[in-house]
Amino acid sequence: MTEVISVRFRGGSKTYFFDPRGIQVRLGEHVIVQTAQGLEFATCTQGNHEVADELIVKPLSAIVRRATENDYRVVEYNRKREREAFDICEAKIADHGLEMKLVSVSVGFDSNKIVFYFTADGRVDFRELVRDLASVFRARIELRQIGVRDEAKMIGGLGICGRPFCCAQFLDGFLPVSIKMAKTQNLSLNPTKISGTCGRLMCCLKYEQNAYEDAAKRMPKVESFVQTPDGPGNVKSVELLQERVKVSLDSAPENLKTYHACEIQVLRNGKGSREGIEIPERTARFVEEKEDEELIQPVFSTTYYTDDHLAEAPRREKMNVEGDGKPRHRHRGGRGRRGGPRPEGQPFQQQPKKQGAARPPKQQREDRREDRPSGEGKRRRPSYRGGRKGGKGGDGSKT
Repeated sequence: MTEVISVRFRGGSKTYFFDPRGIQVRLGEHVIVQTAQGLEFATCTQGNHEVADELIVKPLSAIVRRATENDYRVVEYNRKREREAFDICEAKIADHGLEMKLVSVSVGFDSNKIVFYFTADGRVDFRELVRDLASVFRARIELRQIGVRDEAKMIGGLGICGRPFCCAQFLDGFLPVSIKMAKTQNLSLNPTKISGTCGRLMCCLKYEQNAYEDAAKRMPKVESFVQTPDGPGNVKSVELLQERVKVSLDSAPENLKTYHACEIQVLRNGKGSREGIEIPERTARFVEEKEDEELIQPVFSTTYYTDDHLAEAPRREKMNVEGDGKPRHRHRGGRGRRGGPRPEGQPFQQQPKKQGAARPPKQQREDRREDRPSGEGKRRRPSYRGGRKGGKGGDGSKT
């Protein structure tokens, strides 16, 4: 066992082991390490720990020191130089008329080497471009041609699943992906649906491939001759994840029935002739066991009333309202109930309407008006109908 620390460089997801040389480094700290290209600025992904000797590639490089304030200033200065070098290199590429796309620029920690990453459809003669860049930056210039997958890893972005690219987030390297994986997983062979942003097959096709291959070994192939609880038939489709098959029965070929994998018996796996195949008895049906759901009764920890003597108290005492004990009814508009309170235990009876006296004849009404004093004339009705009281009429006079 050897004590090491794990570090990760900028723009990469792969971790490397380095000898801590007795320095205790914690997760997330920045360190300066010695590599084949010189000093590099790295981030610790796992502190001091021991690994087996077989996992170490010798000779094991060692860390130089923890990052200091001066190291952080150097890194910030290098980032500024990278942005300037990117603009200058794009202008030089346009001047030379080269068919290449600049992706990223990386400046070494000691600033003695600048690496330019680009993509191109074929081989590019960039010797003149290297001479121009070397005369401008006075440093060692290196141009590296990368693929579209490396470009997506450097730039980053979001996939069709809504999450960041796997290659830019946690993948140590690119996994080999083939169109056969999409066929095994019964996916659509439409390139736009199974390709990532980089234009290549999605890396996530590799994640579940082992599970699909294991399920395919236990499931029959399409057009297999099987025996079911309803009789013999041929398999028309297979659902690997749910372990179900759709069978076209000999008795009803037009209707497809779905069966669980344990309900069928494979008589011939794949296409072929039925000659010489003995048909056994029908298999048993699969009954899924369901657990009895227990009815959970609600438990009330406290009663509605805080005091026990209020549980049987009258309503007014429950509401803690002072009064003489008489019920009071509030009416929101309309006429109140006639007849007063109803005695307890007596059902409600609607009171009959009062019959008004007969109206006197017209001559008697006129005689009554003449007998009134002069000051008691006919009541004058107000002339306004709504609006502001005491307003002016249409002619400007008060009404």
